[in-house]
Amino acid sequence: MTNAAEDTRAVTFGSPQLAKLIAHVAEGAIEREQRGKPPFEAIEAIRRARLGALRLPRGIGGGGASLVELYEVFIELAAADPNVAHILRSHFGVVENLLRSSDPEQRKWLERVAAGELIGSAATELSAKAGATDFPYETAITRTPDGLRLNGTKHYTTGSLYMDRIVVGVTDIDGGKVQVIIEGDRPGVRRDNDWDGFGQRFTGSGTVTFEDVVIEPGDYFGKGGRDADSDALPWRATYFHIQLNAMIVGILRRVVRDAADHVRGKPRTFYHAPADAPAEDPIFQYSVGLLASQAYTAETLVLAAAAALEQAYAAHGTQQEYKLSLRAALANAKAKVVIDELANRAASELFDVGGGSMVRASLALDRHWRNIRSITAHNPKTLKAVTVGRYVLNGTPPPNQGFF
Repeated sequence: MTNAAEDTRAVTFGSPQLAKLIAHVAEGAIEREQRGKPPFEAIEAIRRARLGALRLPRGIGGGGASLVELYEVFIELAAADPNVAHILRSHFGVVENLLRSSDPEQRKWLERVAAGELIGSAATELSAKAGATDFPYETAITRTPDGLRLNGTKHYTTGSLYMDRIVVGVTDIDGGKVQVIIEGDRPGVRRDNDWDGFGQRFTGSGTVTFEDVVIEPGDYFGKGGRDADSDALPWRATYFHIQLNAMIVGILRRVVRDAADHVRGKPRTFYHAPADAPAEDPIFQYSVGLLASQAYTAETLVLAAAAALEQAYAAHGTQQEYKLSLRAALANAKAKVVIDELANRAASELFDVGGGSMVRASLALDRHWRNIRSITAHNPKTLKAVTVGRYVLNGTPPPNQGFF
């Protein structure tokens, strides 16, 4: 048990409190999957533990984690429940932008994060091309006799269903693109749990509708609603795509654990098996060893890309920033091409350690493939491979947009 003083501090990387929290998230994952139950309670536990403040400096109430440590926690969370890790994806992206911002007005949001608040994002509109960043928002603020009002609809708003606040990309009254930050339960905000994917089923990646939502001057996010500091970053989406790869690595960790637990717990082996005990059977040993090797390779690639991005962040504002950011973007692209192949295969090869008993619905082992396939579908590995090849052959840098 923790005492009252500990309960007011953000959880820290590698701490017993973090391990306990992740174990708690894992405890109900299969039941949630089987019963179609969104992880509201797990997110509330994360809110209480101040996990959302993991990257904040300890001096302002945060956990003081490095960027690489944050990705390691993403891996652990995804091993426990990839839905929960995915729900927090936008929150940690918002926090990164806040940490880099030179706007003193942004500190109030860091203080709210340190207190446990979670912040989501709503940007995508179906009228825009997938992955596009330069498009006009149809969601807009208008001036009415009663003041400013926000109307419109956002899609693929991952995590917003569970968030305390939402950063919304909108068209302002002057026609410019800005961001506002509003409470998720503000009157006129409707968050529909209508995401119907076969994997990552509880990420809240559905629709958010704004109907005559009151907007006050203090709701504008960043410098006049424009986050100039983060916009200047080269390949700013690298951060989010390393997150996706990290979640896949977490699922692979769970695949290995499930495979090993199944073999150790098997009361009998296959016909014509070369050993009486399944754990001593070289066929099972090969299958589990292959899965463990695939998971290790994927994790090594992700953490290498994370370290490259951390170096790029450290060089922000220097002459080295572009070169290091390019290296990080390419490292992540290469990692994705390999990880997608490894992960989808591993989620299927998991069943080689069992047989008919492994397809029981009570084990929910099919969720690993469904979740991995849903994550890998966020952007095609073919685009990443072509981009890497183009750079190797011609020196052409990756496109600086949503897929990179």
